[in-house]
Amino acid sequence: MGFFNFFKRNISEQEFQEQQKMKYGLEKTRTGFFQNIVNTLTHAQIDDDLYDTLEEQLILADVGPMCAVRLVDELRDAVEEKHLKNGQQALDELRQIICQELTPRYPMELDGKPAVILVIGVNGVGKTTTIAKLAHLYKEKGKRVMLAAGDTFRAAASEQLELWADRAGVPLVQAGQGADPAAVIFDAVKSATAKGYDMVIADTAGRLHNKKGLMDELAKISRSVKKASPEASLEVLLVLDAITGQNAISQAEEFCRAAGATGIVLTKLDGTPRGGCAVSVWENLGLPIRFIGVGEKIDDLMEFDAQTFVETLLPEEALQKEEEEKEETSGEEQA
Repeated sequence: MGFFNFFKRNISEQEFQEQQKMKYGLEKTRTGFFQNIVNTLTHAQIDDDLYDTLEEQLILADVGPMCAVRLVDELRDAVEEKHLKNGQQALDELRQIICQELTPRYPMELDGKPAVILVIGVNGVGKTTTIAKLAHLYKEKGKRVMLAAGDTFRAAASEQLELWADRAGVPLVQAGQGADPAAVIFDAVKSATAKGYDMVIADTAGRLHNKKGLMDELAKISRSVKKASPEASLEVLLVLDAITGQNAISQAEEFCRAAGATGIVLTKLDGTPRGGCAVSVWENLGLPIRFIGVGEKIDDLMEFDAQTFVETLLPEEALQKEEEEKEETSGEEQA
């Protein structure tokens, strides 16, 4: 099956609604730098100038210089190997390359009793709201979810999470400010195990990636989960702010080493025209994107699907619309 047909597959109503949500959530990125890429490639002839322009546009879209060079090199190799003749074919190939780049190599580990998700990241990236959105998402899937207020450092952090827990309709385990966060999360996992909950989603204090003591604390929290329930599974999701782009990725490298991050939540994609940092996450961190935030509402966190993401950033329908507009203009000129 050709890649063009791959993107023209039949989809369910639910998939269509998800695509529409992502389309509106990624409006700034979709109509910004990535639209420039679509416009450049659609009717271009394949030559060195095209590759140079594409590389520049990928960097402007915040893909990152190294990733941009590699993507263009892969595209150049594919063009030669498959004897592609025009920019439209090159664009189809670029979609396929990016889709393969972003597709997770393995699923999340959520089979434990309970499944524990530890949410980490620097201040201001949206950890607390992400936790509430995760709780809502999994509750909608029929899971019994419990939250743990592991941010015992920031004043009013537990109160903020309590408001979100009420909104999501899930219980919260919390302690006073200054309590040991590992102990809070230990208690939550113990409670969830005893009460038959499927999942514990735990908040942690926002911390700078270069503060060794705080980073060591994350490692301690991870160990406490297994102590509370040897049958628990653990996912450590690192929340990154898409608006800060490549800077967020450089911060993330320390988190990966200290806390054993297993996946990425990329938030605030609705707030930037430069969402290309998503493309370079795997290359730089070796971690899959698991969720993306495309709005402020509690249901605006989406499970990441690489194919839908690429369809949204480099849409086929945009090209068709451009063709129709050109045909209309040509018809008017002839008239």
